[in-house]
Amino acid sequence: MLGPKTSVLRSQRDINLWRIPLLLSLAAVGLFAVTMVPDVLAAMGIIHIPSWLTMGSIDDARAILSATMGAVATVLALIFSVALLVLSMIATLFGPRLLYRFLQDKVTQMTIGIFMATFVYISLVFLVTHQTSDSTFIPQISLIMSWVLVVVSFGFLVYYSHRIATSIQNPDLVAHVAGDIYPHASNAHERGTFEGIGVAPEDDIVLREASEGAVIRSTKSGYLQFIDHEVLVLATQKVGAKIIFRFRPGQFILRGEELASVCPPEDITVLHDAIHRSVKIGNHRTLTQDSEFGIAQIVEIAIRALSPAVNDTFTGMACVDWLGDVLIGLAENPPLEGNWFDLDGTLRVWMPAIRLERLAKHAFDLIRQSAVQNPAVLIRQLDSIRRLAPRMPEPAKLVLAEQTKAIRDTEVTDVAAMDRRDIERAVERARRALKMDTHFWE
Repeated sequence: MLGPKTSVLRSQRDINLWRIPLLLSLAAVGLFAVTMVPDVLAAMGIIHIPSWLTMGSIDDARAILSATMGAVATVLALIFSVALLVLSMIATLFGPRLLYRFLQDKVTQMTIGIFMATFVYISLVFLVTHQTSDSTFIPQISLIMSWVLVVVSFGFLVYYSHRIATSIQNPDLVAHVAGDIYPHASNAHERGTFEGIGVAPEDDIVLREASEGAVIRSTKSGYLQFIDHEVLVLATQKVGAKIIFRFRPGQFILRGEELASVCPPEDITVLHDAIHRSVKIGNHRTLTQDSEFGIAQIVEIAIRALSPAVNDTFTGMACVDWLGDVLIGLAENPPLEGNWFDLDGTLRVWMPAIRLERLAKHAFDLIRQSAVQNPAVLIRQLDSIRRLAPRMPEPAKLVLAEQTKAIRDTEVTDVAAMDRRDIERAVERARRALKMDTHFWE
């Protein structure tokens, strides 16, 4: 599949710290074999290595290798300790659902991998550097390559420290989460070779049709992560059928629950295996076709920041700002509609749509409830509503108006009268921007 499939479930597939280190360690073994070629040829007298490329006697060589191997091993243990400390801090401050962002960070994986590869390489060089009563073997080229690898490793360590210091800053983290939503929202709309466009049907009509179809039940429990609509459109077009899913990506499915219906029912035998192959259900939500999950991550950061244990108002306000930016992006490029047609414009695959108004409600509800005693965050939410109102479609604008009413009716106790007046003025500005009927506010 095309755009979406290349990044399917990246947040789950890359949750490890071993794949890149393993590949780089194997590469170090290959590099050792390459650098040993000139060393062996020099030992046999076939070629001559200039004296300025040598690193001393056998004692000097083994001393250098012992020192560098110990230093690399110590730093490697330190890197693992720092990584685990950062992961623990992230889970506490921002929530465990954000851990995958740090585990799949290529800089972290590359830094660990380069130090692992350097350690493996130096160990191999140390093993072949020897002296007997009959001969002495000092792999001069391999010794120089060991020094190069150590320099490169410590250079990566400096960049790794910089990366960790910047990535755990709250504004940067929130901005990165928001930035991840845009490409996934765009990819969700990409249509494959066998897909076209058509007129979106009414939900009630589709669900009525689904009640007459053959039922396919889920074989496992978990979150619906991805539906390969291109494969299913092609399969249904061949038999003239339609697949109607009961769940959208991001929703939890129980084992044995109705996953989809096939219309007409007699085509279920042909499509049964194709559906199970094209649907991914897992233990985690992913951003691939689930824009709501990205919003949920930012909201989680906000409510943790606003908890009594942390009480970080500025992070809460930053989350409100970036959620406004996410909603603007989703308004310009709406979330997954759930209608997939063949080239003739016939509906072939349907799933419940992810509505913008639902996402807007989700972006405000929990933060508003957590900020009930925090006028600064409530005012920032009202200001965000004022700025969003002119750029939102009517259903989403209605949600923003309901949020404005909820904030207006919130009993903010133990605050100064001046703060209460600021909230009222912010409510009035939001009301004017929303331009709702007067009776709505009564």
